[in-house]
Amino acid sequence: MHDDIPLTIGRARRVLDERIVPAVYGTTIPLEVSWHELPGEPISPTEGLALHFEPYEVGTPWGAAWGTTWFRLRATVPPEWAGRRIDALVDLGFDKNMPGFQCEGLVYRPDGSPVKSINPRNQWILVQEEAAGGESIELFLEAAANPVLLDYHPFLPTQEGDILTSSKRPLYATRRMELAVFEREVHELALDIEVLLELQEELPQGPRRMRILQALDDALDELDLQQIPATATAARAVLAPILASPAESSAHRISAVGHAHIDSAWLWPVRETIRKVARTASSMTELIEQDDDFLFGMSSAQQYAWVKEHRPEVWERIVAAVAAGRFLPLGGMWVESDTVMPTGESIVRQFAYGQRFFREEFGIEPKGVWLPDSFGYSPALPQLMKRAGFQWFFTQKISWNQVNKFPHHTFLWEGIDGSRVFSHFPSMDTYNSQLSGAEVAKAAKQFRENRLASGSIAPVGWGDGGGGTTREMTGKASRLRDLEGSARVHWEHPDEFFTRARTELANPPVWVGELYLELHRATLTSQHRTKQGNRRTEHLLIEAELWSATAAVSVGFAYPYDELDECWRQVLLQQFHDILPGTSIAWVHRETVQEYARVTKRLEAIIADALAALTGSGESAIVVNPAPFARSGVRALSATPATELNPTEPVRLEEVSDGYVLTNELVRVSISRAGLVTSALDLSTGRDAIPAGQAGNLLQLHQDFPNMWDAWDVDRYYRNRVEDIRCVEALDAEVGSGGVARVRVQRTFSDSAIDQTLSLAPGSRTLEITQTVDWHETEKFLKLAFPLDVHAEHTIAETQFGANKRVTHTNTSWEAAKFETSMHRYVLVEEPGFGVALVNDSTYGYDMTRDSVDGHVTTTLRLSLLRAPRFPDPETDQGRQTHRFGLVIGTSVAGATEEGVLLNLDGRSLRGDHGFSPLVSIDGGIVVSSVKLADDRSGDLVVRVYEPIGRRTTGALSVHAPVAQATTVSLLEGPLGAQENPESPMDDGVVTLALAPFEVRTMRFRLA
Repeated sequence: MHDDIPLTIGRARRVLDERIVPAVYGTTIPLEVSWHELPGEPISPTEGLALHFEPYEVGTPWGAAWGTTWFRLRATVPPEWAGRRIDALVDLGFDKNMPGFQCEGLVYRPDGSPVKSINPRNQWILVQEEAAGGESIELFLEAAANPVLLDYHPFLPTQEGDILTSSKRPLYATRRMELAVFEREVHELALDIEVLLELQEELPQGPRRMRILQALDDALDELDLQQIPATATAARAVLAPILASPAESSAHRISAVGHAHIDSAWLWPVRETIRKVARTASSMTELIEQDDDFLFGMSSAQQYAWVKEHRPEVWERIVAAVAAGRFLPLGGMWVESDTVMPTGESIVRQFAYGQRFFREEFGIEPKGVWLPDSFGYSPALPQLMKRAGFQWFFTQKISWNQVNKFPHHTFLWEGIDGSRVFSHFPSMDTYNSQLSGAEVAKAAKQFRENRLASGSIAPVGWGDGGGGTTREMTGKASRLRDLEGSARVHWEHPDEFFTRARTELANPPVWVGELYLELHRATLTSQHRTKQGNRRTEHLLIEAELWSATAAVSVGFAYPYDELDECWRQVLLQQFHDILPGTSIAWVHRETVQEYARVTKRLEAIIADALAALTGSGESAIVVNPAPFARSGVRALSATPATELNPTEPVRLEEVSDGYVLTNELVRVSISRAGLVTSALDLSTGRDAIPAGQAGNLLQLHQDFPNMWDAWDVDRYYRNRVEDIRCVEALDAEVGSGGVARVRVQRTFSDSAIDQTLSLAPGSRTLEITQTVDWHETEKFLKLAFPLDVHAEHTIAETQFGANKRVTHTNTSWEAAKFETSMHRYVLVEEPGFGVALVNDSTYGYDMTRDSVDGHVTTTLRLSLLRAPRFPDPETDQGRQTHRFGLVIGTSVAGATEEGVLLNLDGRSLRGDHGFSPLVSIDGGIVVSSVKLADDRSGDLVVRVYEPIGRRTTGALSVHAPVAQATTVSLLEGPLGAQENPESPMDDGVVTLALAPFEVRTMRFRLA
């Protein structure tokens, strides 16, 4: 009998594919089709329905890349179809690829109401559930000719990723536009057979598998292949008992939630994402109406906001489905952002703007953070999630690890401050589940907490480019609800899953520290202009809030709530996990850089207006310091007339035989005629940061051709080939304004050129390097290396509101996999009593190696500067690029924090009548993160502070304005948990704060 197994499977598969599935729509007539190709950008549905349409013949090519074509579909239902369900069938020229990565469309009725989307896996449109016969049918289809960019590996460079360079030739040709009778019993038979075929593949040889195969043979014997609709019911009756056999009581429980994971930009621009969201939401609300059990979850408040603004007819359906509890707002963030590179304030605002939108529009605040696809997760997140009021965290991406398999699926994740958040990874290793037999079986077999917990989550639907759940998936779910040999599948809100899982796992396993993704490491470097724009606008936003709040409280300045909100939302959008990481098409990054320029211009205007209100309209020189640390004699968060600042002694610049020596009262730096740092001496300790015989500021060029994901990945073997850039075209030095000594180095290499200025200011222990690169490389990786005479057990890299320690050895595969890691404004290595840091203004990636010569261990830090991948943007990073770095000689975590902040928050010089004192001040080693007015526009002052180095500390927070009340609030500026906010004792505007290591504290002050 076992020899018959392949015969049964082969028979069932061929009959299913070649006879049963085609018979679902066996009776058809052609639609009368007319069309209108738009010459430019998309138009509204109202405008689309009013277009002039010309006759169209199916098979005619249509759609230049990124173009839009409107089709009008008409037909008269044949009288003999009376009483039957009627669908329209449309094939726009789809290939076999996934939905969302090629042409797609949205269907409208003549009144402008949306029906559903059309894509490769969803080519039908319900016209009438029960036709009368003889009635006229009219539909309109807005079709998008999005080019296929992600099809097969290898990923080839393409100019189709930007409308400025894309093809004008038609990309697609329609294959089918018909009106058809839907044979429901045939459709159900197809699902019966599909589910059983997939199930038996996962079962061991035994009675259950044999009986499934026998039932399939018996059912096919009942089926007349020339009369499939007439015999489908009889075939289904044979399969009914085998489908009714219940699952084991211990069967794994899969909590399914409909899902589409629509990337807010990736291989399509933002303008296309807006339409993708409308398409998917239309299909999902339609499916909700067709299936009483189905639940669909969608994250990203930004995507809901787009639909509300651009597709109000779709928005109405979403609102109704949310009210019915069937369309589930998930995640509580503005977008599914990258979580490694944004600042702490940006993560806070992702939560704040997301939750505000969901609360105002739906009266809902999601309880969890839903981030299935970001490229690793910062260890600062658990605290931020908890302090924003979230109860759980969901992701999936760590299952993509190249080397190490993550040991848990349901667990507590502990962050740098000790906060823990209940977390879950789906054990089927996908956020685009089709509920296939293989996926369902994998979920049960792989689940790491099987001893105690009953189940896992399955996000079900076509994703990335949208599409969502299909009727085939809901049909599978209904059959897998209680089926012998399978895990049980049921639709469930993630909140319910997490509540049950928390009860089942009274003592869950704990993972401490970052969730590092052993893949996509180059996302810390690709598209430098995008990353630079993010860093600069983040800091400008904080500065604009600071001066606006200071001016509002001090002189009655009108706080620009609306403008700041708009700027924040734009910057938060660009932090989406395929924009900020640099993995989108050229169109996306071109627009992103333009948006950063627009936001920068608006923020600079806000800052100028606020500072003018604070300093007056005179002509005295005023020096402004927006940093939370004193700078060049100017107190933190304040402004001082230049005449009140003490002059400083210039840095001494000496020309020596091998180059130049720069000396101030703290450090002495030697720069060779090759433009390399050969010595960096801390005068107080006599320690040289540079090992004898070695040199820092060494630019290194690597060949960079990863195994697969060009913009995403850098693979370990890139280190095997390296070119040191030592050539010098020109070298000169001077002592300039402010007594700053500068050495300028110009280099050329390959097809590129670099212009560097190394400078040392009076009273500074930081050698600053400003750099301009004219970059014209292909598949290369540029690094900046500093060998350091420090025997370090860890690197310490800034992350949100704190620091992340990583060991410097590679004892295990987990450590070896972290050959490229992340930082914010600094990375530090130190021994007791002596440390050296690299600070930066727009760099996020670095690597570290240990070396030993005669038992003397040194550490080399290398900053990751530029890459040149060719997919998806073949011009990635080409052209002029700028960087700023600093070598901080003889420092600590506290010192590196201060120097990193000062490098990123530049001082300002302006003309006015007078300076001004800070609105808030603090001591005790606590750092002010932001000063703003409350989001609820009450006029309350909100101050956020944090402990940056990982130790307990106490400090006094002073508000230099009349204050009536001080309270500790959540990151969302509201109550802490279920209880009212504790009122903090206050004495004349001063609050004493005791902070735990890396603690973030948000204070709200009601002004008198």
